[in-house]
Amino acid sequence: MDDHLRRDADHDHGCSCRHDQEAGRHDGHSPTGGAKHDHPHADGTACDIGHGALADGMVADPGDGYRRFRVSGMDCASCASTIHIAVGGMPGVSDVRVSIPREMMFVAVDESRTPLSAVRERVQSLGYGADIIEDDTPAPRPARIAWWRTAKGLHAIIGGGVTATAFAVGQFSPFVGHFMFIAAAMLLALPIARRAVAAAITGAPFTIEMLMTVAVIGAVIIGEPAEATVVIFLFATGEVLEGYAAGRARAGIEALASLVPDRAFVEENGIIREIPASEIRPGHIVLARPGDHVAADGTVIEGRAHLDEAAITGESVPVSRGPGEKVFAGSVAIDAALKISAEKTAADNTIARIVALVEEAQDAKAPAERFIDGFSRVYTPLVAALGLLVAIVPPLLFDGNWETWIYRGLALLLIGCPCALVISVPAAIASALSASARAGILVKGGVILETLAKADIVAFDKTGTLTRGRPAVTGVHATESSEDGLLSLAAAIEAGSSHPLAEAIVAEAKKRNLAPTSASGVTALAGRGVTGSAQGRTIFIGAPRFAAEEGEIGPALAARIVAFEQAGNTIAVVVADRIGIGAIALRDEPRDDAREGIAALKALDVETVMLSGDNPVTASAIGRSLDIDDARGGLLPAEKVEALRAISQQRGTVMVGDGINDAAALAAASVGMAMGSGTGLARETGGVALMGNRVLDVARAIALGRATMANIRQNVAIAIGLKAVFLVTTIFGVTGLWIAVFADTGATVLVTLNAMRLLLPSAGARG
Repeated sequence: MDDHLRRDADHDHGCSCRHDQEAGRHDGHSPTGGAKHDHPHADGTACDIGHGALADGMVADPGDGYRRFRVSGMDCASCASTIHIAVGGMPGVSDVRVSIPREMMFVAVDESRTPLSAVRERVQSLGYGADIIEDDTPAPRPARIAWWRTAKGLHAIIGGGVTATAFAVGQFSPFVGHFMFIAAAMLLALPIARRAVAAAITGAPFTIEMLMTVAVIGAVIIGEPAEATVVIFLFATGEVLEGYAAGRARAGIEALASLVPDRAFVEENGIIREIPASEIRPGHIVLARPGDHVAADGTVIEGRAHLDEAAITGESVPVSRGPGEKVFAGSVAIDAALKISAEKTAADNTIARIVALVEEAQDAKAPAERFIDGFSRVYTPLVAALGLLVAIVPPLLFDGNWETWIYRGLALLLIGCPCALVISVPAAIASALSASARAGILVKGGVILETLAKADIVAFDKTGTLTRGRPAVTGVHATESSEDGLLSLAAAIEAGSSHPLAEAIVAEAKKRNLAPTSASGVTALAGRGVTGSAQGRTIFIGAPRFAAEEGEIGPALAARIVAFEQAGNTIAVVVADRIGIGAIALRDEPRDDAREGIAALKALDVETVMLSGDNPVTASAIGRSLDIDDARGGLLPAEKVEALRAISQQRGTVMVGDGINDAAALAAASVGMAMGSGTGLARETGGVALMGNRVLDVARAIALGRATMANIRQNVAIAIGLKAVFLVTTIFGVTGLWIAVFADTGATVLVTLNAMRLLLPSAGARG
């Protein structure tokens, strides 16, 4: 039995939870007996975010045995696939993992067969930047440079200039202009062709670069160099737009990571010095001046200030933090300086773990994405084969014009690139995950978003989830003195206790500014209550059943006790010299946004259920006050799981909890959501962590999941729809090469921009 249960056993105020000490249970609390309301988690409790099990396809840093590379220039899933194939086929390489959001590659390689320099050169030959990251250094984030200074940007600029010049010359001399277009097409196609050949040699022949190279060469051969040049210019422009859109999608996470300052002030032996934030270690005394971003997770040891924690919790209202209270790295000290005892390194602080969690989640493949990936692998060779048939069958069998049908076949090759289709799902998921993280809702992958979209019932734990997790006085009834007099007397007896009900009574007395009364001989009676002397009288405080054994409870007081209990309160009866003189009602009150959160779920046509270990009367009272559809109390952890299984048959179910005894239920639901202030096990088990501890965020997460799936459907429709239209129009000669390029790069840009709408505040995560 742990300290929490031992304290409850020694000082019983009639707690409404069921105790089974022999089994080690304290239901309504934790299965190990740790009362949920014994150590209330106030806002600001440091969050040890659990990453949980990784979804299929997630590219977590695999750690030992893998070498790391920073890879720049990856803008879509096709890029990552090309790199994966090229590096995976090298001698001694046993595994390759490529992360687009983090622009990282992890390679398990036998360096005696393939040195790291060879791996780097292989990636660079494909047209991407690659740098080896040493094992003992943190992975740096690449510096963002202006698009016109990038290789793709310069390619587009030169392409535009050359194309415009050739058109201008052609107006005066079509003959010279024709040869200028040939030269321009070959010159502009050279870097694309080099990347295409490199990819083909390494085992990836069906790349957009290869399709583009074949189309351009073919167009020049059949006498269409002007169109070939325009096609390359449009392609280069599309690549720039793709890169810009991909960069914008990464910007949210990079902005979050940048909240932690590069430098920090620490105090050692009374001397303040500046050090890199990466050198902060647990135990360092870190200073945060007004306006500074806090450089480390830790506990305030001196000072009090309002902190802006919006980046971590999504809460826009500054919160007050003082000695003994936790603070997060990345929060902003607004109006005063703080001294903070660091508890985590820079690599393990809250911001760093949020960033890592979101990036890993972005790498995870949702079921829809896995389907699209499989489809695209068949789609490209199929359309390429169709292009070949279109080019040769009509001339061979139907006496068609060779130049006309070759031209149409080349256009089909460009339509065969699956870039827009492949990026349609990950672009939407990456944007949604970034938006939710900014709102303090951490979602562990696309599969979770996809499951949230199907949710139609939400089950809540009560204590610490729908309620604040700490009791408060809700009513006082005195039979022989004033309410304040009774409360002052009870506070005197309870002043030295750490029991949550005792703390609530003392807090209420302070709130009413009641003068403290001295007490003596205070003793906890094991499992019954507490006794002592005050105001010359012998006082006992405990549950009604024990108070009745300690003294006489009059009819009026007994009736009031019943009324309090029917309202879902826990009762502490005060007995003086063996006569009951009053009762104090206490209850764990709902969170401020609980009613609003339940109403938001109903607006989404989502049913609500409460599954609580607390007694049925209390659960029912809280359920009625919040308008919950079905409130159930008195449930053991195993019974919560059984109830979830019963209600979740053929239905999407979300379970929201915060305690150890919620972990099994969180795992049993379609999606588990853990309050950010809850236990580490709850956060580890849940697929979503609500950092802001807001009930309203449950509805926001579901709304975001639905918005994401709607966005994905739109993206797929754009990608497939454009290609289907232009495939038909190309075969019938209505559209040509440059329109085919638009069907690819244009659709990719449209899909990415559409996905980025999820970053807007109105998209779901912020309501």
